[in-house]
Amino acid sequence: MLEVDRVSKVFGSAGLPVLDDVSFTVEPGRRLAIMGPSGSGKSTLLAIIGGLEPPTSGSVRLDGVDPFAGDAVHRARFRNERIGFVFQDHHLLAGCTAVDNVLVPALAQGTVPTAMIDRAVALLARVGLADRASHLPGQLSGGERQRVAVARAMLLQPRLVLADEPTGQLDSRSAAAVTDLLAELTTETGGMLVVVTHDAGVADRMGSVRRLIDGRLDG
Repeated sequence: MLEVDRVSKVFGSAGLPVLDDVSFTVEPGRRLAIMGPSGSGKSTLLAIIGGLEPPTSGSVRLDGVDPFAGDAVHRARFRNERIGFVFQDHHLLAGCTAVDNVLVPALAQGTVPTAMIDRAVALLARVGLADRASHLPGQLSGGERQRVAVARAMLLQPRLVLADEPTGQLDSRSAAAVTDLLAELTTETGGMLVVVTHDAGVADRMGSVRRLIDGRLDG
């Protein structure tokens, strides 16, 4: 279970509040969309949940583990092993093929076993890119690059997938396909999915929708 408990975030010496007492839970197999306008704190909230940015107050726990309880090495291992990330900008490595980009999370753990390579190939097939495995990102469309990013996020079967405006640069058809892939793959593994978006079409494809306005979560 993901537990976000009274998380607040203040930036700078002036004490600029970005998040104010945000709390919610997501159970295994569930999906949550968090909507809100630009500047409402959505990306900051996702960064805190993902162990990238510490909260000023409050706590985050994933299956009972607080990512901020240890040092930077602990947080990096926690993110790599338990969390998959999908961003608006796919962040693919330009000089690597699609399958090598999918394998990036495994490379962080050392030698990549044959079974992991097979999983990467299978994931590319699952997202409709079986014939694009050896292509570089520059040879792929925007929707195809984002599908590679989805496959990469799912490689290690993370407990939690965090998607930050994952369809912001896609047309409506590609956006629907990417959103459905995220939902299907996380549901199949019993994982949790949190998507932050300003797109009502994306939000409607999730199981639950909350709204973040001026740093406060509705409901």
